[in-house]
Amino acid sequence: MLYWAAVFFVIAIIAAVFGFGGIAAGAAGIAKILFVVFVILFVLSLIFGGIRRGPRP
Repeated sequence: MLYWAAVFFVIAIIAAVFGFGGIAAGAAGIAKILFVVFVILFVLSLIFGGIRRGPRP
């Protein structure tokens, strides 16, 4: 998911360089959403992974 966020970010930068403002804004919005979803899933996996394993001796 982080890969796709980076891909949309690069698309947004390239579109902005060539003057396609609407496409750049759309791609940047998608990249933001994907990045936030990635961060939420990452934090949840850290929390639930730690709960499942329990404390280390």
